[in-house]
Amino acid sequence: MSNLKYRIALILALVVASVWALFPRTVIERRPKGGTFVYDTVKKVPLKYGLDLQGGMHLALEVDESKGAVANKSEALNNALRVVRNRIDEFGVSEPVVQKVGDDRIIVELPGIDDPERAQAVVQKSAYLEFQILDESQALDRIAPRLDAIARDKGLLAKSAAAPGAKPADTANKALTSLFAGSDTAKKADSAQRVASADSAAKRKTGDTTKAAADTNAALAVKEGPFQNLVQPYQIPGEYLVASADEPLIRTLLADSTVLAALPPGKVIRWGSDSTIAGGGKVYRSLYVLDARPVLTGEYLVDAKPRTDPMEGTVVGFTLNNEGARRFKNETTKHIKDYMAIVLDERVMSAAQIQSSIGRDGQITLGRRGDVQAAQDLALVLRAGSLPVPLKVAEVRQIGASLGQDSIRDGITAGVIAVALVILIMAIYYKFSGLLAIGALVLYVLYTLAALAGFDAVLTLPGLAGFILSIGIAVDANVLIFERIREELGRGKTVRTSIDEGFRHALPAIVDSNVSTLLTAAVLYQFGTGPIKGFAVTLIAGLVASMISAIFVVRTFYLMWLNRSRGATPQTLSI
Repeated sequence: MSNLKYRIALILALVVASVWALFPRTVIERRPKGGTFVYDTVKKVPLKYGLDLQGGMHLALEVDESKGAVANKSEALNNALRVVRNRIDEFGVSEPVVQKVGDDRIIVELPGIDDPERAQAVVQKSAYLEFQILDESQALDRIAPRLDAIARDKGLLAKSAAAPGAKPADTANKALTSLFAGSDTAKKADSAQRVASADSAAKRKTGDTTKAAADTNAALAVKEGPFQNLVQPYQIPGEYLVASADEPLIRTLLADSTVLAALPPGKVIRWGSDSTIAGGGKVYRSLYVLDARPVLTGEYLVDAKPRTDPMEGTVVGFTLNNEGARRFKNETTKHIKDYMAIVLDERVMSAAQIQSSIGRDGQITLGRRGDVQAAQDLALVLRAGSLPVPLKVAEVRQIGASLGQDSIRDGITAGVIAVALVILIMAIYYKFSGLLAIGALVLYVLYTLAALAGFDAVLTLPGLAGFILSIGIAVDANVLIFERIREELGRGKTVRTSIDEGFRHALPAIVDSNVSTLLTAAVLYQFGTGPIKGFAVTLIAGLVASMISAIFVVRTFYLMWLNRSRGATPQTLSI
């Protein structure tokens, strides 16, 4: 009786867990919208339909050549196809369609997507990871006068003021004028004195006040400019701050090819991912000067997982392979006490001093304002790999079901008829024992659907076919058990002994047949795509549930019947 209580408790626990897994839930999700984030109430449906039953989201991706031409576009797209497929698999979408069309386009079709904007961001994200040493030679300070001279000679400052989206004319003119004034009082006084001296000399020589002022401003611009006055050194070597109001101007200057060519050899400039509030409450953006050669890249990364640290906020921990760990340890050993930056997609995520050699494990700090969803997406794309070429979304739309309503209706009708016939045959042929098997079959259906919901499976028509097939397999196990019980009863054994012997002798045959089918389904899942994989998933879930229902649940029903008849031991079993 004690054993029976545990059996009943386990069955009820599985029923409760299955109902909970299948019950729709309303959750609050943080979604990107219009450059910011909003919180939406979303109804989570555990089991969703596939592309053939309900359609989904269609994305057409092309190579983005806005930043430069791609030499071998077809080969680059083949490599990108593999990365996109890995990302979609990591994203948790079941039954996706990811394929190359022609030599310039990748088609992605995703069923049951609740957040299309997030899906696009995950597919397009580059996620190129680099570890670079910060410059300690003050190269930017030494080259700043030359960069300012280039900006003045090419008229970049005027272009920046006239660029679309710039400040109004009077504000822009004031901002440009302030570029040639020092950042502190002493520099302002020195500048004013030089302006006055130059102006007086010009007046004495020419008497033309206007020309003197223009010459004075031109002479002053040679010595002072945005790189000398707006880019301020900060706490660690190679780190600078730029006021948010001045950031568009500095970005425009750094985007010019002549300015880039004048940068010190072997050095690159990268913007930071976060902002800093300094004196006076002003907001500043970080700017870093780094060694162009990275210490290590993300190609050696084998795993990445998001987590929350009480001290550092949201972080993404990563693990390197053996070769990456060896190289990272060697390089960081050479640069102990130097500062190293973690650069993702040409943006500095964090920078810190190397206190000792670093091996296999590390982390990317997103800070306290980092979103958990963003950390999950970052870990996802890091695990899937970096895109070899940038991709852009050429087309996005919703698509309908690939199968017609007639096909869907006929398929469901065939499944219902098949299940009804199985139930009818079991009830007529095996009588009372058949009814026990039907009761276990109801629980089997519940367990199987819950398992599919737990794996975020998507129901497709082939998947439903696999589900119905597994119902037949579940009943087949009961047929083997019932026939064995009949044999034992025919030999004159008691009902309880016949039931025990029937389950014991039928078990090896049931396990062998289910394991062989499981192996076949596993091969289909591993090498199949689309509907074939859906068929395999439902078949595997059904086989596991059938083992539980046919062996454990039916025997528990028998034990309950025997326990109730304990006062009057039954002489016959309806089987």
